[in-house]
Formats: sequence, C-alpha cells, structure tokens
Amino acid sequence: MTDATSDRLAGATDRTRLDRLRAGLKRRHAKEARFKWYGRLAIAAAVLFLAILLVRIVEQGHTAFYTHTVTVPVYMDPARVDRAYPQGANFEQLAAEQQLARWGVQDDAAGRASAEMRGLFSSELKFVAADLVAKRPDVIGETVPLAAPLSDDADLYLKGEISKSTPEDQRRLTDRQIAWLERMQAEGVVGAHFNTALFTNGDSTQPELAGVLGAVVGSALMLMVTALIAIPLGVGAAVWLEEFAPKNRLTDIIEVNINNLAAVPSIVYGLLGLALFINWMHLPRASPLVGGLVLALMALPTLVIATRSSLKAVPPSIREAALAMGASRTQTVFSHVLPLAMPGVMTGAIISMAHALGETAPLLLIGMVSFVPGVPHAIDQPVGALPSLIYIWENASERAFHERTAAAIIVLLVFMIIMNAAAIILRRRFERRW
Repeated sequence: MTDATSDRLAGATDRTRLDRLRAGLKRRHAKEARFKWYGRLAIAAAVLFLAILLVRIVEQGHTAFYTHTVTVPVYMDPARVDRAYPQGANFEQLAAEQQLARWGVQDDAAGRASAEMRGLFSSELKFVAADLVAKRPDVIGETVPLAAPLSDDADLYLKGEISKSTPEDQRRLTDRQIAWLERMQAEGVVGAHFNTALFTNGDSTQPELAGVLGAVVGSALMLMVTALIAIPLGVGAAVWLEEFAPKNRLTDIIEVNINNLAAVPSIVYGLLGLALFINWMHLPRASPLVGGLVLALMALPTLVIATRSSLKAVPPSIREAALAMGASRTQTVFSHVLPLAMPGVMTGAIISMAHALGETAPLLLIGMVSFVPGVPHAIDQPVGALPSLIYIWENASERAFHERTAAAIIVLLVFMIIMNAAAIILRRRFERRW
C-alpha cells in the first residue's frame, strides 16, 4: 500500500468520524430544543387552565358585585303603623298595595296581585321602614321614599340570569311580575349600584342581603391564632432539629414522622381537632380558637420542613466564622444563621398560612358548616370562614347564592394573593438587609 493510499484512507476515516460527531451533536441539539418546547407547552397548558378557571369564576361571580335597588314612596298609614312598635307593621304589604294603587291595578279578594308585587321587594324593606319610624316617629301620617334591594329573583332577571323566554311554570317570576319590574325600571325607581352589602353584611338566608364580612373576619381571626401558634413552634422545632439536636435514632424518627405528617390528608386533622379540642378539652365549637388550633396542627409540618430547608441553605462558612470569632452555638444560630435564613422562613410561613386559609375539610368537621349570621368579635364565638361559606352557598337551593359563591371565591383568591405578595415583599426586604 502506497503512502498516498494510506493518506486517503486516513482522511476518509476522519471525515466519517467527523460526520458522526456532527450528527450526534445535531441530535443532542434537537433533543434540547424539543425539551425546551415541552417545557413551554407545559407552562402554556398550566397558564391556559388557570386562565379558564379565573375567567369562569369571574364570569359567574362578577354580577354579585352590583345589585338593584327599588325606591318607592310609602304612606305611613297611622291605622297600620304603631308608633310604639313599628316592627309589627307589614311595610312590604303597604308598599305593594300603594304601588298597585298608583298604577290603577285592582287586587282580587285573595290578594294575589299584592302578593306578587311583594315578591319583587326584599325583606330588607320592612327593616328600613321600621328603623326610620323608630328614629323619626313624626313620619307617621306622611309619605316617605323607602329604598331597599329588590328580591333575589327580580335582581337575577335584571342581570339577565332569568329569561323571559323561559316558560312561566319553569321560572320563579310570573309574566305579570316581569311586566311590573320592567315598568318600575322604565319609571326610574329601580337602579343598579355597587353591592356594598356583599362586603359589609354577614351571612343571611336572603341572597340579596348575604355578605362575606363575617367569614372574612372569621378567617382573619383563625389565621391569627394559627400564626401565633404554628410559627413560633414550627421555627423553634426546625432550629432545634437542624442546629442543636444530636443525630441519633430518636431525631431520625422525629424527622420521618414530620415528613409523614406533611402528607396526611387535611380531614384527618379535622377529626383530631374534633376529638381533642372539642370532645376532650370542651373548647367552643365552630370558634376561631378551635379552627386556628386545627389549622396550626396542619401547618406545623410544612413550616418545619420549609424552615429546615432555609437553614440548610446558609453556607457552613457562616457558622464556622462565627464560632472561630468566639461566638457560642446559640449566638451563632440566632445572630447569624437564622437572620440569613429568615427570607425563606418568612416565605414558608406565609405560604403555609395561605394554604391553611383555603382548607375546608377540617373546618366542616369542627362545626363551621352551620349558619352564622353575625360578625364575630372574639375568638371564642361561633363563626364562619371563607372556605366553609363557599361550601354553604354552593349547596344552597336559591340560584342567587351561586353567583355569590363565585364572588366569595374571588375574595378568597384576593386574600391569598395579598398574603403571597406580602411573602415576596418580606423576602426581598430581608434579602436586602442581609
């Protein structure tokens, strides 16, 4: 074999090897590009599903943020309104009869027309009138304008949730009620405005009067109890396990159990709270105190794990430098390690609180599924919470509660967004400080 032939064979081998390398590199680049697109598609799918969820909630619940009010002149008939006891007067019947009389509509002996007209007014009308008479008894014998919400069915019709094309026997408003409602709207006595009652009222059996204030206050009180118990205990337990506890079988068992407790279904914590705090300790049922204790038990494992992860992220050189300068173990942990880990600790704490805020199953088991109309003023009073209120409203038979369910979900989401935003702000402040 000549030298020229050997050179040609060596050159061909090098080209073949180079082609193989280029082909392999091209396949690797293609795999990398596909992997990036898979990630982008996964993110796009997640964003799409989130957008669909939010759009559906907003679409169903945005109508709850405005309502319709009717203003009708009512003659305070002295023969039917008792100055000493105005609450006993049937103001709804008065308003209905006088409204029909102004239109020249004759009622029958059974009073069906006035009953249908009365069905367009909310029961709030009688409380508005009785309160006015109690404050100003001189209005008896005069004609005064009374403003009150429309009934839930009338409000739904004006929002387009009830269609006139639906057969009369399949809707809760009769054709005559719809005609009267449209006539009052044409006369300008019916108007739409922002539904302040949704944020200033507690729960109610009347959908047009129901609000989320009681549930928001109840959730805030529960989170206060949860934070006061879970954060000190969780951070303290994590610091001890990570920085001071000896590495032996006992601590290994504790760590395994903490990890297992973080995966326990929330309903189990509800059963534990029912047995421990209510049946054994006899704490007030359905109170923020019991709810906060149950949520604190549920948040503790997550908080311990998050805090330990933050402590592990602190470089060992920080500990070694502090100890080399003569600091004690306690001074090293609390003056150097824990402050540097604080951004992660605060993030884990607030995220665990936000997770506890959205839990429903434990609250149902400790009695927070019952109807609580007022606004609580102490942690030992019966109260509702936003998740349990959503559950109650969604299972209500009245159709108007369904739009309020979506509105309550929006309020809950805003609550959680605020908490997550607070976590981000606190984290950045601690990062800048240290």
